[in-house]
Amino acid sequence: MEKIKLLIIGSGPAGYTAAIYAARADLSPVLYQGLQPGGQLTTTTDVDNYPGYPNGVDGTKMMEDFKAQAERFDTDVRWGMVTKVDFSSRPFKVEIDSNDHILAESVIISTGATAKWLGIPDEERLNGYGVSACAVCDGFFYKGMDVVVVGGGDTAAEEATYLAKLCTNVTLLVRKDHMRASKAMQKRVFNTKNLKVLFNHETKSINGEKGVESVTAINNLTSQEVTIPAKGFFVAIGHKPNTDLFRNQLDMDENGYIIVKVGSTKTNIDGVFASGDVADHVYRQAVTSAGTGCMAALDAERFLADQ
Repeated sequence: MEKIKLLIIGSGPAGYTAAIYAARADLSPVLYQGLQPGGQLTTTTDVDNYPGYPNGVDGTKMMEDFKAQAERFDTDVRWGMVTKVDFSSRPFKVEIDSNDHILAESVIISTGATAKWLGIPDEERLNGYGVSACAVCDGFFYKGMDVVVVGGGDTAAEEATYLAKLCTNVTLLVRKDHMRASKAMQKRVFNTKNLKVLFNHETKSINGEKGVESVTAINNLTSQEVTIPAKGFFVAIGHKPNTDLFRNQLDMDENGYIIVKVGSTKTNIDGVFASGDVADHVYRQAVTSAGTGCMAALDAERFLADQ
């Protein structure tokens, strides 16, 4: 059975950054890319807010750059998916693609989170062409335009009010007759002049061929339809951290995000570290993920040095 010093699970900004730092520290990291090599950024056409790319960069190209830099320092980047882990004792036992097995002295988890979607065909068809799940990432592209936001919780309220600062008009579609957002967030929504809330409305279709042109919503009480002119459609119904693999082994919050010790990437298991969106339900940005990837590699280096 193969034995390694450091296993990195996941290949987004956190995983690749962890690999760069770990490889430079002679930890000979092995990184498994998982089902979506490059993570959520590979579904984004333009990344304009990551330092070092003054003219912006395609999300997939950016992750290819990260990967190339990790491999430059001899990170062993592999195709494949971790399908089972056993953190009960060191070295940790890890199953790959339900077939191969390795033993790892330490593990960095960078499996990220997945945006929740409505599940309508137009979302996938226009994803990256007006459809987004991150207002902070993509809102700038819709400056001076009309947009639609879907959701009723704090995330939706925060994204809608953020977009209202950039966009001419924002329409918030809320499925129920009330918002689940905190009272403070609701107050902010209702006090924003260019933000209109449509209660009891659900999305029927996102219209447009090469990009979003309008959104058709249906009143779930009267069945009356309304078509809203919009260039952007933002889904803000939450994210699901990709942590099912680690349940009953690592401490998590009620939403499945891995709990790390304050000021570090350390989990409740010595030698297991978590970085990126898998442990971050607040910021969820490429640059913050990369930052915690760096932290995880340094934490792992210190851990291994003490053994």
